[in-house]
Amino acid sequence: MNKILFALVFICSFVAKSQEVDADNQDKKRNLIKVNLTSIAFRNYQFAYERTITKRMGVQVSYGFIPTGQVPLVDEYIKDEDINNIKMGGSNFTLEPRIYLGRGYGHGFYIAPYYRYSHFNIDNLTYNYRSEDPAVSGEKIPIAFTGKTNSNNVGLMIGAQWLLGRKDNWVLDVWFIGGHYGGATGTITGKSARPLTSYEQNQLKQDIEDLDISLFDYKVMTNANGAVIDLDSKWLGVRSGISFGYRF
Repeated sequence: MNKILFALVFICSFVAKSQEVDADNQDKKRNLIKVNLTSIAFRNYQFAYERTITKRMGVQVSYGFIPTGQVPLVDEYIKDEDINNIKMGGSNFTLEPRIYLGRGYGHGFYIAPYYRYSHFNIDNLTYNYRSEDPAVSGEKIPIAFTGKTNSNNVGLMIGAQWLLGRKDNWVLDVWFIGGHYGGATGTITGKSARPLTSYEQNQLKQDIEDLDISLFDYKVMTNANGAVIDLDSKWLGVRSGISFGYRF
């Protein structure tokens, strides 16, 4: 009887020790570095670092940048044949606490509230203004716009992360769906190829206000040198993607 009890105690101790070792092994690798694969198609290069704090909690910070170039899918937002040569670049920073619902330590389904700051530079946006001043009616006057915008957003994301490889060193992070709310502010200045008459200034103001730019709310002021556009807009956005990385 004593031998049986001793054997049971030994087995239970062994199992408990094994579970403890497994937990320790899971707990030792708390750092994850990742790159967003899906955003590359949009020239948005995003890199992330995640640190697991406890079994259920982690914190991820990410940084992304967009080299200055043509804007992907610009025709979906700006629908006017007199606007062309739009180039844009920028960067973004995201702070994202994660709550893991599955196995934990960076593995399984999670929900993640997040904050994102974005900065964009708008370069060489050319608007071919058509003058209706009786003195020069029909003349095309190129107006080159440049400017900067800043955006602050808060949101919530649902995703899942898998640890891959024999030693769980590789990471696959899938963002199923995320939504955020925020706004953008900024100023864009347009310089005319020649001084504008009072008639042209009034007409240019009206033309810009009538543009089909669904992404922003804006106010327009014009002068002899061109125009100034002040942006102040609220918006809703979505977020999804796939990241791959390494755990150590």
